[in-house]
Amino acid sequence: MRRSAVLYGAAVKSAAFEALAQSRIVREYEEAFREATGLPLKLVPEGVPEKRHGFGAHENPFCVLVTQTPAGCGVCLKTQREAMKKLGKKLAPQQVCCFAGLTEVAVPVVIGGQHIATLLSAQVFRRPQTKEDFARLASKLIEWGLHTNLNRLEEAYFHTRVVTEEQFRAMVRLLTLFAHHLAEFGSRCIIAARHNEPAPVARAKEYVKDRSADRVTMRGAAEYVHLSAFYFCKMFKKTTGMTFTEYVSRVRIEKAKNLLANPHARVSEVAFASGFQSIPHFNRVFRRYAGMAPRQYRLSIRS
Repeated sequence: MRRSAVLYGAAVKSAAFEALAQSRIVREYEEAFREATGLPLKLVPEGVPEKRHGFGAHENPFCVLVTQTPAGCGVCLKTQREAMKKLGKKLAPQQVCCFAGLTEVAVPVVIGGQHIATLLSAQVFRRPQTKEDFARLASKLIEWGLHTNLNRLEEAYFHTRVVTEEQFRAMVRLLTLFAHHLAEFGSRCIIAARHNEPAPVARAKEYVKDRSADRVTMRGAAEYVHLSAFYFCKMFKKTTGMTFTEYVSRVRIEKAKNLLANPHARVSEVAFASGFQSIPHFNRVFRRYAGMAPRQYRLSIRS
């Protein structure tokens, strides 16, 4: 039973990441962040990477030169793995300093308490570089087999962005806001209809959305789409990666989030209007899928 739950959870996480990665909103965030800060941004899957995540055309030129050697690429990968391991222990923004003194930032995108994706950025210095710093670094890189022109390497090194503590904190805050918005978008993607899903599943989803405030059962949905309860249950899980009951809960939580945006609505009113029959059950389910209590969520959207 536990293994089955893990598999369904993995399917939902995979679907959520794919929806985020292919969305226009991620591309807009990457472009806006780059224009505002001059720094690259990339959305990557959660978990410790087997290969180093590169930033493509917007990679720091110094990092591009360093990763031309296997050893340089290896130490950069080690830095990213360290950041991801930290995220695995604590779902909060993490910063890691590489062997060259550059800081990378990793910010988790969390949906329903699950780490779905990570925003990677930075590759910046936190203090001005010195000639002595470069000399030591260049010596190490030559030992590793770097054959590029040292003048070119030095130019890239001293053109790397140096940020103040205030700028760094602002950058992390901006990434955290991006991660929060992506989590909200991902939550909606999870419950949205897919273009290739079977018609009974799509109709069942509409059935739930239209009646989310009422008592909704799997048997009732199966009857609505003219399938046996057993067959409908299997089809729904296979298509969506989640049980019918979980889908109903997610739809109700999304509705509750919208209602909580009204500062005059009591939490108890929101709970019953969303289809929950008791406040403790509502609080428990809301925390599970939103990652925080209803009152905390209300405060977060106000801020």
